[in-house]
Amino acid sequence: MVNVGVIGATGYVGIEIVRLLQNHPGVNIVSVVSQSFVGRKISDIYPNLKNVFEMECQELDIEKISQEADILITALPHGVSKEVIPRLIEKGKRVIDHSGDFRYRSVEVYEKWYNTKHEMPELLDLAVYGLPEIYRDKIAEARIVANPGCYPTCSILGIAPLLANNLIETNNIIVDAASGVTGAGRNTELPYQFCECTENFKAYKVATHRHTSEIEQELSLIAKEEILVSFTPHLVPMKRGMLCTIYANLKYRKSTSELLKIYKDHYKSEFFVRILDEGKLPETKHVAGSNYIDIGLVVDERLNRVIVLSALDNLGKGAAGQAVQDLNIMCGLPENMGLTAPGLYL
Repeated sequence: MVNVGVIGATGYVGIEIVRLLQNHPGVNIVSVVSQSFVGRKISDIYPNLKNVFEMECQELDIEKISQEADILITALPHGVSKEVIPRLIEKGKRVIDHSGDFRYRSVEVYEKWYNTKHEMPELLDLAVYGLPEIYRDKIAEARIVANPGCYPTCSILGIAPLLANNLIETNNIIVDAASGVTGAGRNTELPYQFCECTENFKAYKVATHRHTSEIEQELSLIAKEEILVSFTPHLVPMKRGMLCTIYANLKYRKSTSELLKIYKDHYKSEFFVRILDEGKLPETKHVAGSNYIDIGLVVDERLNRVIVLSALDNLGKGAAGQAVQDLNIMCGLPENMGLTAPGLYL
């Protein structure tokens, strides 16, 4: 059994990690850290865990949790990790982090898009981008795994086969993405309140969302050239789920069936990537509550343009589920252990 501690356990991502791990056959949760609820049972905060997982939330004590846990999963706001992760690394611990602090190869890019100074550049060499479908071998040995954002996961996996096979023009890629409200975290700000979100569909941070830079970094590495994308995120009135619609101009004439074969070949060994047959397109209700990503596509022959759609759960494959997938890889466990449940559908 692997002993795991969860830091930031009472946010939406943190509690989803707890929900997945409490039933994981290879994992023992040894600590749940929540500064806001110290001394309270986690089942008092999330009653769905009553009689299922009753551990008491504890304050952040690096010495104590380092003694208890083999691996720590941190679900902390961006920038807060600087107070925690260096000390865990000093203790010889391995960390899966959900902030943006370790996702970037370039400190300058991080500081530009996050508008803050990076306090831990010396640790970037220890970090691996936590997208298993691309970095599986490096994740297995990593000291720090930087779990990707939900938008980047949905976008990168949707586009990757096209770039890897040199099939699209790289100067006009467009990504329109829509996320459930939990993508903003357990947030009490006005824009995320019920009356502001329900029966409403809106774009936000148009041309300025910081995940744009994360998507561009990884696509550039796949294409072996600098890639810029036009990325527009949207908020939709549902709790969880994400759908990306990706537009790219083809370099060559290809049919929908030809591209689907390329996608199926590209992801043939990936348990969690489901390529849909021609005529079928992803829906969020098919993946919500799961660690799967569904991908479908259509070629618009009039414009010689491919339209790719990818759907995942922003709390699943977009966050907590992917963290557990990374954890399995790091511990030499079957990659799908504890993650094979299908989407909720209803």
